[in-house]
Amino acid sequence: MSEELYRLVYYSRNAIDGDEAALAAAISSILEKSQINNQRVGVTGALMFNSGCFAQVLEGSCSAVEAVFERIQQDERHGDVSLLAFDPAPSRAFENWSMGFVGASVDDAARYGTLVQASGFDPARMTGEALFETLYRLALEEERAAA
Repeated sequence: MSEELYRLVYYSRNAIDGDEAALAAAISSILEKSQINNQRVGVTGALMFNSGCFAQVLEGSCSAVEAVFERIQQDERHGDVSLLAFDPAPSRAFENWSMGFVGASVDDAARYGTLVQASGFDPARMTGEALFETLYRLALEEERAAA
């Protein structure tokens, strides 16, 4: 019998010190470790970094998602970690992503920067469902662009 699928949505403030190169190296490190660790425990999801914030969706068993989120809360690179949603999910939205990253290219960063300015994107003002839908839409755009 398999464990019920859960989806967790959170945002945090960037607490990484340093210049743009240090920030890029830290995000690369987060992604690399997350992809390995998440695949090992059956967690999928997507991460977006923009405007000084991380926004992330995690999917998997309740215990696996809780363990990953606990590590994130302990990570000094994340400040003001705020849980927006943690609920059972009908299916995985990021089935092919052990940890996808939206906004990885310069073009994407510019496009998402426009999203921030045009929409007033602020994860602190979003519901968990709204943030999930935003990341899901952006992840689908990333997959289409890569194809």
